[in-house]
Amino acid sequence: MLPENPTREEIEAVFAQDRFATQAAGCRVVEGMRGHAVCEMELADVHRNAMGNVMGGAIFTLADFALAICCNIGEEPTVSVDSNISFFRATKGTKLTATATCDKPGRHLGFYTVLVEDDLGKAIAKMTATCYR
Repeated sequence: MLPENPTREEIEAVFAQDRFATQAAGCRVVEGMRGHAVCEMELADVHRNAMGNVMGGAIFTLADFALAICCNIGEEPTVSVDSNISFFRATKGTKLTATATCDKPGRHLGFYTVLVEDDLGKAIAKMTATCYR
């Protein structure tokens, strides 16, 4: 369990083990504290689908990575039990940022929202999730 206000280095050390997000997708931690996390992903050709747009799976991976950090700082180990993502638009940007916030940190169930935006200031997707502690 991470403390309530860990350093970015402490967060990165724990979540470096999330190899798909960090190594394959290139997700990076920007900040994290109890009930809040921000992560980024520089976009590359590997993130694009056959149509040339960023794959929904890449966007979901970034959102899920931010969620994992948000719900595991200062809490008992927490896992997602339900996630829903709505894709608003394709991005023309070069970087995505996911901001996860806790809507309600229940004793066993927590409720979260993750907003994914691009570096052009456009909302790209929103994920809602229910997590279990």
